[in-house]
Amino acid sequence: MNANSNNIILGANQYGKAEVRLVKITRHTDRHEIEDLNVTSQLRGDFADAHLLGDNAHVVATDTQKNTIYSLARDGVGSPEAFLLRLADHFTGSFNWVSGGRWAAESYAWDRIQAHGTGHDHSFVRNGQEVRTAVVVKDGPATHVVGGLEDLTVLKSTESGFVGYPKDKYTTLAETTDRVLATDIAARWRYNPSALGALDFNKAYDDVKALLLEGFTESYSHALQQTLFEMGKKVMAAHEEIDEIKFSMPNKHHFVVDLSPFGQNNPGEVFFAADRPYGLIEATVLREHGSDAGNAWDGIAGFC
Repeated sequence: MNANSNNIILGANQYGKAEVRLVKITRHTDRHEIEDLNVTSQLRGDFADAHLLGDNAHVVATDTQKNTIYSLARDGVGSPEAFLLRLADHFTGSFNWVSGGRWAAESYAWDRIQAHGTGHDHSFVRNGQEVRTAVVVKDGPATHVVGGLEDLTVLKSTESGFVGYPKDKYTTLAETTDRVLATDIAARWRYNPSALGALDFNKAYDDVKALLLEGFTESYSHALQQTLFEMGKKVMAAHEEIDEIKFSMPNKHHFVVDLSPFGQNNPGEVFFAADRPYGLIEATVLREHGSDAGNAWDGIAGFC
């Protein structure tokens, strides 16, 4: 082997503190507010000497990054997107060798417990509908913000079918014009960088989620692919500030159980809900002449 060590160089790299659990309770009045996040901070920049020489002069300790997340939360969190933008500005503004990075968060919603007909001032129950996600990628002057959600489980009990697909000797699936359609929606949408300054990320998130759910219910579904595209198109038609939306959606199969051994019919009422294997549908819906995505999607696994 004649490999020359001079041909071996350091490639792209980043580092930071992953999954910092943060709960912020705001107590300005007797009616408290709760914010619950899982935050990851990863820095990019001039870290070559740490890798090549073991010189840590430029290494902002991951423990320092964790502490910074907690300290900035003391002044309030707000939307996860806005909080991540504050982290990005802090690290790139405080250390001149940090040129950018990637900051991500999962946000968990809590509802007020209903007591005597009204929401309690300081008692909450975890809302298990979905997990909100956010990513901020900063690279020099360029900043990208990606909102999203995952684990939003939906089902429609009719107005879905699957016919007309190719068949060969391995095909056993029977065509149907009436089936249960169910999926776990995972979606991430990229905002146009020029719109970031004027955005209310919380309002945009609530509206996008509502539109995704509406889109799932509307019209007959010939395939999950068709439904996915219609959902994305509905969101982007209503939100000019969103330039693309990516989906990863499993087809959660529901099979009609044969009850004939028990002398019973089953007119599509009793199902076996299979958890695996499952079809996995992924696609991107985007504006033909939207803004350049740059490296916004780097490191976001599970989306095409």
